[in-house]
Amino acid sequence: MQTRMRAEVLEIPDSVERLLHNGTIDIIAGGKALADLGPAFLVSVARGSSDHVATYLKYASELLLGIPMASVGPSVASIYHAPLHLNSAAVIVVSQSGQSPDIVEMARAGKTAGALSFALTNDPASPLAQTCTYTLNIHAGPERSVAATKTFVNSAVAGLLLLAEWKGDSALRNAIHALPEALSRAAEIDWPELRNAVAGHDSLYTLGRGPGFAISNEAALKFKETCQIHAESYSSAEVLHGPVSIVGKGFPTLALAAKDAAEAALVEVADQIATKGATVFVTSDKAKNACKLPCVRTGHPLTDPLALIVSFYAMVERVARARGINPDTPRHLKKVTETL
Repeated sequence: MQTRMRAEVLEIPDSVERLLHNGTIDIIAGGKALADLGPAFLVSVARGSSDHVATYLKYASELLLGIPMASVGPSVASIYHAPLHLNSAAVIVVSQSGQSPDIVEMARAGKTAGALSFALTNDPASPLAQTCTYTLNIHAGPERSVAATKTFVNSAVAGLLLLAEWKGDSALRNAIHALPEALSRAAEIDWPELRNAVAGHDSLYTLGRGPGFAISNEAALKFKETCQIHAESYSSAEVLHGPVSIVGKGFPTLALAAKDAAEAALVEVADQIATKGATVFVTSDKAKNACKLPCVRTGHPLTDPLALIVSFYAMVERVARARGINPDTPRHLKKVTETL
């Protein structure tokens, strides 16, 4: 029997196509507003998988535009009621439901402080959408599995296209509009080598660098959510500073490498960890000691990570089922979590 999570992973290419068909006009308008404002910095507001989207967009903004982006804890507004000086900033708020009171309150505080605010949400009628200056409907369609998959990808695509429109980057625009075909191929890859290595283990590492670090964070969360595996995400620049000490024989490690300037450095660390006895997998053909995983390249370093997470989702759903867990209904979790 097919899980809802599996069905929604397979829907991702069509979901992204729908976003690009129905949402581009609003995204272009948002990009123009950013270009007209010329904000000195960006602020993100999000939690959970949406916060990993924000981390991805942080790297994209800094690499593409040279504009720094910082994550602000929603509790600054909702619990501490501390005003922030945001009159020269733009605030990007990511929430698939647009419901959580703390997220909405931080968005309201940012707008009150004079920031240009954007809601990336799957519900254009939500309280968040009513609060922000611009609403970017991610057009993911209903997502019934508790584990976010297509809403994560569509949020990332919407945010990335917003940045591309702000800069007027035609190469990135073209790569984004070619994503549905690439993601369709990525959804058919589910890494049986990695699935077999994870079997019987309750702890592992995921690694990334730059935009790929955001994908590593999302992968670690999904291992916890859907498989009850204690997964920790690290930048490959950090893992050798202490965390590597717990690595032993057969310790599973997944290194998510895009075809970008960080690929060689990430692969070097993956190879080093493999020499310490770990079972290391890396999405690169440059590895010497780590096991090479097949992956889909998208023709642009900023869109490569999105193909990687789609293949990861296809893989982790199968790991959950192999462990006798229904990934649609993880224990202790519900689809919408509202925090103050």
